[in-house]
Amino acid sequence: MAVTIRDVAKLAGVSFKTVSNVVNDFPHVAPATRERVLAAIDELGYRPNQAARHLRHGTSGFLGLVLPDVVNPYFSTLASLVGQSAKKRGWAVVIEETGGETEREQEAVDELSSRLVDGVILSPISTPSEAIEARLGSTPIVLLGERAEDVATDHVGIDNARAGRLLTEHLIAAGARRIAAIGYRDDGVGTGGQRWVGHVQALQAAGLPVRPGLAVQVPAYDRPQGARAMRELLDRDPDIDGVIGMNDLLALGALRALHDHGAAVPEQVMVAGFDDSEDGRFAHPRLTSVSPDLTLLAHESVTTLLRRIKEPTAEPRHVRIPFTIAARESTARR
Repeated sequence: MAVTIRDVAKLAGVSFKTVSNVVNDFPHVAPATRERVLAAIDELGYRPNQAARHLRHGTSGFLGLVLPDVVNPYFSTLASLVGQSAKKRGWAVVIEETGGETEREQEAVDELSSRLVDGVILSPISTPSEAIEARLGSTPIVLLGERAEDVATDHVGIDNARAGRLLTEHLIAAGARRIAAIGYRDDGVGTGGQRWVGHVQALQAAGLPVRPGLAVQVPAYDRPQGARAMRELLDRDPDIDGVIGMNDLLALGALRALHDHGAAVPEQVMVAGFDDSEDGRFAHPRLTSVSPDLTLLAHESVTTLLRRIKEPTAEPRHVRIPFTIAARESTARR
């Protein structure tokens, strides 16, 4: 016989309305009561009828997730964690891949909205502020990772400028003085731009020059571009003793190019990246990287979007996710 909400209420010693409030994640339930109800749900194996629940609330039960590259280990891990977090709350996730192209990013938001998803988590690479702002009235949107500073919308991500500064400070403390940057942008926008701002701050604070010749832009944040940029940098300045890739894939490409060049890491050149990917943790040498709390990032992005769906006129949330510098062999102190 199927377990009902009344069975849960009886075991927990509460009313069936209280069980309903817990299942629907309503806030006005005492913590101890919520825990008792959740324990009863687990013990009985109760599974709410999510379709009926969403029908009652006038929602579809689907959230959209727009990412630039699902092959990238960072984004594939993030997609999995977002899906898990949404599922715990009774929602399903529809994923769209954009390649970071402006038109595809905007089309993905529009297409997901037309499919009756209740809101969208967007990781933008190139969509301008005005295009995001134009869609806020019709679609609840949470920006993930990047934030258009002049758009009043929800945003969840790490402080990229601070991360860039702390990672550069780590290399300087380890002995590096001529530090190159792969994947930078000089406009202060997006991942590469914000991390570059922090990188420059750290160099200036240490009294080191900002050398434009040691910064390379790339069309894609992948291993081949990291290797190509590293070869270009070695041709420009053979005395480079540190390299920061604006993500782990760029840093891993740089590691390969340095190996092919015969440059020892970290003895001659230190290398570091961002995202703390599994590939970096198993590289040789193991890669130093900025390590964000991806589980919390996924949880907060889903939580923030569900809040926006329930409260369309609420003030925007800007959630900073903590990170650490995972120091490994590729930047071992000299």
